[in-house]
Amino acid sequence: MTTVGRSGTVLVGMDDTSDAWLAVEWAAAEAELSGDALRILHSVDLGEEPEGADQEDDARVVQTGAGVLDDAQARIALARPGLGTDVVLARGHPAEALVAAARDADARLIVVGTRGRGGFTGLLVGSVSLKLAAHADRPVAVVRGRSDGDAVRDVVVVGIADERDGDVVRFGLAEAGRRGTTVRLLHAWTPLSRAGLMVPQVSRVDDDMRLHEQLLDRALAPVAEYPRVHAEPEMVIGSAAGVLVEASERAGLVVVGRRPPRGRLGLRLGTVSHAVLHHANCPVAVVPVAAGQPED
Repeated sequence: MTTVGRSGTVLVGMDDTSDAWLAVEWAAAEAELSGDALRILHSVDLGEEPEGADQEDDARVVQTGAGVLDDAQARIALARPGLGTDVVLARGHPAEALVAAARDADARLIVVGTRGRGGFTGLLVGSVSLKLAAHADRPVAVVRGRSDGDAVRDVVVVGIADERDGDVVRFGLAEAGRRGTTVRLLHAWTPLSRAGLMVPQVSRVDDDMRLHEQLLDRALAPVAEYPRVHAEPEMVIGSAAGVLVEASERAGLVVVGRRPPRGRLGLRLGTVSHAVLHHANCPVAVVPVAAGQPED
């Protein structure tokens, strides 16, 4: 196993499924773009060790995991020979192992596939990916099962909820800068959101629209920090989830925010992030934002 001496790390979790390998390929391209190192983690969850447990079975599981990592490292070395890569064989639940490894490496990004070993085909996103997206203390990219073989397809799309999404905007701008592409900064709203089934008065709609325009202007403050990135702010009428999923058809990456979690790992995401993770047509990055009101 190679020791990586670079300052930044992209950490990717994998097993021996095709979804996981797509995540590794995407993470490798991302690390190469950013000049970071790539760290590939495979977790072996042996559970509780009852008295009399078969140690040979456990050893075979560990050996298989090591083989998965060795194969991944060899394939990445062949495809991207200049990329610094190392591998980690961890024990425990995959989500918890990735969180711990990310903290140890101070990884700037965690990357996972949509479903891991044992995933049900009817589930669009697996439990490990959802837990990480909901609770990791740093950005998590969930790589969708479809791939064009290139991490830099088309534009970067950022969903903006309000002015607290500065870190979300910065993440999207940085990703677009690495790719040399445009970033679309989308804020979705609907005039009917607070009017029930009644059509709101035109004056109230105009007032509401101005408030949303001001909100978007405040959220765009980080754009000035990236003068070489072409940014296209857009205010779109519609549900945030629907707007972002539609935009993902022509995007290489969709970026959404997430308020800090409370408590231990669990399946808790706001409705927008949850819907985008399940239905986007490209990889989705979930970025923690400053403490505030829960996501709608």
